[in-house]
Amino acid sequence: MTSCEDFLSENVRGVISPNNFYNSDQEAIQAANGLYLGMSSGNLYDNWQGISAYTYFGTDEVMPNRLFGGLAPIMDYNLTETNYGNAYGIWQNLYAVVGDANSVIANVRENQKLSESIRNRVLGESYFLRALAYYHLTALWGDVPFYLEELPLDEVSNLGRSNVTEIRTKMIADLKTAEGLLPGSYSGPDIGHASKWAAKFLRARYHLWQKDWAAALDASKDIIDNSPHKLMPTYGSVFDVNNQFNDEAIFGFDFLKGVDAQVITDSFNPRLRDEPKVSSQRSAFAQALSERGEEFNGYGLAVPINDLIEKYPKDDLRYPWNIMDSYLGYDLRYSYFKKRTNFDFVESPRGNHGEWWITMRLAQVYLMAAEAANELGNTADAYQYVNRVRERAYSPAQPLSGLSQTQLRKALQDEYKWELAGESERRYDLIRWGILVETIKNTDFGIHKGNENIQPHMVKLPIPAEEIVLNPNLLESDPTNNGYR
Repeated sequence: MTSCEDFLSENVRGVISPNNFYNSDQEAIQAANGLYLGMSSGNLYDNWQGISAYTYFGTDEVMPNRLFGGLAPIMDYNLTETNYGNAYGIWQNLYAVVGDANSVIANVRENQKLSESIRNRVLGESYFLRALAYYHLTALWGDVPFYLEELPLDEVSNLGRSNVTEIRTKMIADLKTAEGLLPGSYSGPDIGHASKWAAKFLRARYHLWQKDWAAALDASKDIIDNSPHKLMPTYGSVFDVNNQFNDEAIFGFDFLKGVDAQVITDSFNPRLRDEPKVSSQRSAFAQALSERGEEFNGYGLAVPINDLIEKYPKDDLRYPWNIMDSYLGYDLRYSYFKKRTNFDFVESPRGNHGEWWITMRLAQVYLMAAEAANELGNTADAYQYVNRVRERAYSPAQPLSGLSQTQLRKALQDEYKWELAGESERRYDLIRWGILVETIKNTDFGIHKGNENIQPHMVKLPIPAEEIVLNPNLLESDPTNNGYR
């Protein structure tokens, strides 16, 4: 139905009028592929200053190892309407996905030129990706403009902000619809597209934001009990670059060699000029890397923050995959997230390599189930789920037990940190738990000043000043612009 090259290389928006498109299954698939491309390009998932800058930078997990202009506003928490890195680009790109998804849905929903199976799949993918766009919009800005139909530009540009709960409730309903439309798995060239389990994963995340613990637990249990996904036997095997579409991975973005010079992984790869710790050993170190067909070939910006290094349990088998402070016998100047690195200089991140960037995996589902069960007072179930994740993290096993609900809540918040460091949505979690400000104030930010500058209103971003100039209605429901005025 589609090839790997088509998956993230088709974007028909603005090229062909919808009136002359959507005449075949292949054209509908191309339209859906364009949505993936929109979500994985620009300021979103292909850019380490995109979504990632506002999910794990500015937290107790990840920091840039040097002062860097694009990341400074979030690390230093000195955000303003005009000083926020590339948040304006994120806003624009997310709404581009929303608009494109609305168009695909409108043109596919009743289209009898398409086979039922393709019509259902394309609709399911469109609902999912639109819900993912609104997920980030609401997590970053709270109340935002909200529309689900094809609208003229002049109408879109005059929309005010809708209530965040209303938006999330509607997206939950759409994701339930998507689950009924999407297949449970893919094979061949279609691997990597959103499945019903990816839609259910995202719905569980929405339920956690809404504190609908029962619904979050039900969705998570369904994935655990009925999906084809399984925990990999070891933590490191989850991140094997030769087995990226593994049993644990539920969803991610498939960056293809030869399509675009992607840079997201580049931020996690060390750069040779920074390493090793003893600079006189650099030539020998470079030679040792070369003999393995490797090089330190990235920007080296995304490194574990001191707080993570100091507090990470040293007997945890996940530790060396999250805190790499030496390589090939050489001590490194900085620590790195080994699980996010790729030193192959033939398939270099800086040299345009292909890679599947995992954004949803089964271990997180177990932690979501444990969190929801604990909030419901079902501590026995909560232990069952979190200890499945901890089984592969310790030898001999160190299962959690005998904790109060409050103690278990704190233990689970830490478990999210140890399991998902540098790969998930730590800042979002800290916000929805209501502990972002206190956590940042108590985190060693090194050369950065976020722990000194953060204020309670900074759990949300300000709507970009450029958007307010174009659409003053954005201030109608909140003249303070999330507290920044």
